[in-house]
Amino acid sequence: MAALWLARASSQLARRAARRLPARHGSGEPTSPWFLGVVPPPALGSPAVEKSRRGFCSVRRFAGESSAAAAVDEEPENGFVASDQQAVDFPGGKVSFVAEMNFLPDSMKERINCYRVLDDDGRTISGSRFQEVSKELALKMYTEMVTLQIMDTIFYEAQRQGRISFYLTSNGEEAINIASAAALGMDDIVLPQYREPGVLLWRGFTLQEFANQCFGNKLDYGKGRQMPIHYGSNRLNYFTVSSPIATQLPHAVGAAYSLKMDKKDACAITYFGDGGTSEGDFHAALNFAAVMEAPVIFFCRNNGWAISTPTTEQFRSDGVVIRGQAYGIRGIRVDGNDALAVYSAVHAAREMAITEGRPILVEALTYRVGHHSTSDDSTKYRPVDEIEHWRTERDPISRYRKWVQGNDWWSDAEESELRSRVRKELLQAIQAAERMPKPPVTELFTDVYDKIPSNLREQEQFLRDTIMKHPADYPTDVPV
Repeated sequence: MAALWLARASSQLARRAARRLPARHGSGEPTSPWFLGVVPPPALGSPAVEKSRRGFCSVRRFAGESSAAAAVDEEPENGFVASDQQAVDFPGGKVSFVAEMNFLPDSMKERINCYRVLDDDGRTISGSRFQEVSKELALKMYTEMVTLQIMDTIFYEAQRQGRISFYLTSNGEEAINIASAAALGMDDIVLPQYREPGVLLWRGFTLQEFANQCFGNKLDYGKGRQMPIHYGSNRLNYFTVSSPIATQLPHAVGAAYSLKMDKKDACAITYFGDGGTSEGDFHAALNFAAVMEAPVIFFCRNNGWAISTPTTEQFRSDGVVIRGQAYGIRGIRVDGNDALAVYSAVHAAREMAITEGRPILVEALTYRVGHHSTSDDSTKYRPVDEIEHWRTERDPISRYRKWVQGNDWWSDAEESELRSRVRKELLQAIQAAERMPKPPVTELFTDVYDKIPSNLREQEQFLRDTIMKHPADYPTDVPV
């Protein structure tokens, strides 16, 4: 009985101390230690043998509590819930005990709704709430969406002509690229996958810089070491694209936490596809972000296909956004082909991430109209009429243009002039990039060590000797 009394007494003292603690910033909830502080009474006729409970520490408690526990405003002094049901103060909040065995359902009865602002005809939906955009911002968003579309078309053609080795388009996902970028600040850190060149375009990466990277010339910031479309820019806070899926997600959490430690008015955002959610890095990153309360936006482009794997074979959950709840992360599902909806959702997500110090999960429903890459033929696993439906009936650029023109901000003449000008500028950039010399072989061995070790110098010399011995087997435009 002494052990039982001590356990109850220590539990009550801890509760009293917790109530005196100040509220945690931004939560509206008191910060209190977590402990197993409720000891169920011993059954009649059985010995009361109890062990003292070990304390826990808390970062964020659940917003809600279980039904029986929530009904108790103040726990009695003896530490028991004054009802037939008892509760335990467990890490995350009070949990009630029930006599009935119930398993959680495998899915919700209804799918999570999808936020949108514009209907398929480019008209704002009655009663829709969205972040207002000025004429200047609206036109910049539209022109950049068109620029991205033209850039994808011409670079794709250049690859088919054998002028570059690889390319990957953002066809059908232009609204995701540009609208999300427009909602961010320049101090926000971007960790992309590989289908977000529009974010970099919005931030000021020029068509010439895109061409230099795709052609791997000496002006390429990666010095020709990476495949085409693996862009990066220190100047624009855009981490270099990395091919392995989802590896950028934990990095984004670390970057966001560093911003929080430095008290920066900024967040990190990381992009990934539906297939990336099957990687362990996705789950590790979400849990990491939730526990550390990192100001990071997880932006999932759910375009229906992970190369040839449809979402029906990727997961059984209701898409991706529902997964945030399991980790204690707030989320929203948005129409990824609606530029105003994407802009509004990311604008709000950024505000919450920074001011409340929390991660946000955004799932954008869209469709990959193009092939996965130039190494893929999606007609082998997708119906052609399905692709054409999304290309013609659900095109994000066409829908947004109808809204812009409906405001009398755009005309057919301006459309023709824009497309002609961008195409001309890009062709000139490609020609200049092709004429630019390649980086020398020496650059293969730099930028890793401050002083190149002897084993790398030996490898460099061996490569030079091999090239000189077999010149026909190596490119002639790479300086030795």
